[in-house]
Amino acid sequence: MARRIGIVNEKGGSCKTTLTVHLGAHLATRRSARVLLIDLDPQGHLGKTLGYDVSAYTRTTLEMLLDEERNPGLFVRRTRFEGLDVILSNKSIALFPTVAAADPERHFRLRRCLDRLPGYDFVLMDAPANFGTTMLNILAAAQELIVPVNASFLALDGCAELVKTLSGLPASPGFPAPALRLIVPTLYRPTRLADAVVERLNAHFPGRVHEEPLRYDVKMEEAQSHGKTIWEYAAPSRSARMLAALGDRVFALGPAMEQPAGATAQGSRVAAAPVAPAHRASRLGFGREG
Repeated sequence: MARRIGIVNEKGGSCKTTLTVHLGAHLATRRSARVLLIDLDPQGHLGKTLGYDVSAYTRTTLEMLLDEERNPGLFVRRTRFEGLDVILSNKSIALFPTVAAADPERHFRLRRCLDRLPGYDFVLMDAPANFGTTMLNILAAAQELIVPVNASFLALDGCAELVKTLSGLPASPGFPAPALRLIVPTLYRPTRLADAVVERLNAHFPGRVHEEPLRYDVKMEEAQSHGKTIWEYAAPSRSARMLAALGDRVFALGPAMEQPAGATAQGSRVAAAPVAPAHRASRLGFGREG
């Protein structure tokens, strides 16, 4: 069975799409895995990063979720990377919560589609930056979560909100909580504030914060503007090395153990503290447990 991994954070600009594309490309090309990427974000950046004009496509994630009588394999597209497939999205996915509102089982549509897409080793889901029906579909379908956290207060707050969301998942045998496997600091710059964010993440998620943050790198932006991965555009770069190491770690982790509904990994209960001035950045972080 495929490892189903959601790349999530309830905050935009955290590099969710960057991680999704590069993890998928690495696992497919370096680990010979069969990987499916699914875009569930109205911005459609996953497809754009791979060089697709997503506005031109009608067989998108939305149509797959709404037309369950059709074979979901019809919505899968081959990429230029051997072993890497994608289901594209565009602005139309924003209609999903409204169109599916009358369906009492709407939160399980994605999971049912994935159950009918065999043959993959990994399914990576690029999440929108808000909570709602689409996010609940990802949480119901995923076994594991990877959370990129921009090294800033607002992204830290988004991470705290996500953990609250996981704690409040419906207590149902059909809705097992996905395991929070990795926290990945992103867009890191060597400042006291960024160091304080990383310190707080390590304090609350020991052993689950990736050792090397993904630093801000203009070459990454340039690569994405050309519809290329960092390995195609700037293979010797620091970002290329970091993302390859992250891909190897995800591969080595192996599948997650299923958790009961309403549980987060290691039972963490966290909340973001108020913004602190830069000279007092060590106070910034999550609230006390209890």
